[in-house]
Amino acid sequence: MSIWLSSVPVFVVAMVGAILLMKRRRKAGLKLLVGINAAVMAGALALLATALNAGPAAASGVAASSAAAPAAVTAGGASWAALLGAAIAVAGSCIGAGFAVAYTGSAALAAMSERPEIFGRAMVVVGLAEGIAIYGLIISIILVGKA
Repeated sequence: MSIWLSSVPVFVVAMVGAILLMKRRRKAGLKLLVGINAAVMAGALALLATALNAGPAAASGVAASSAAAPAAVTAGGASWAALLGAAIAVAGSCIGAGFAVAYTGSAALAAMSERPEIFGRAMVVVGLAEGIAIYGLIISIILVGKA
């Protein structure tokens, strides 16, 4: 079982706990949740700093020759650039799709409040705006495949 799938119940329990905490004690609960979020953010930043300062991983049990080392560095550099390009493609397309869905969705809801029969056409426009994110995902899959 994947670690991500097994962590879903933990997130559900945390969400339910946060909702109950906010219902019972509004101000104290908000301060507690902000404190927990700050601690998690500090831990994530510490993990990021550790990962950025780490050296390259060594091959286990295989002695690398001096001629193979420059090829590995070059291949790793090309892989790094492709993965960075994939991340930028996904991030940019998702941000753009978010803006597009926000504007088209609000306009579609305003139009549907006046004329409910245009629901189908309005959802097509919102779906086209969501397609921007799918295009970015396809580009990132292509780039990761080349890495």
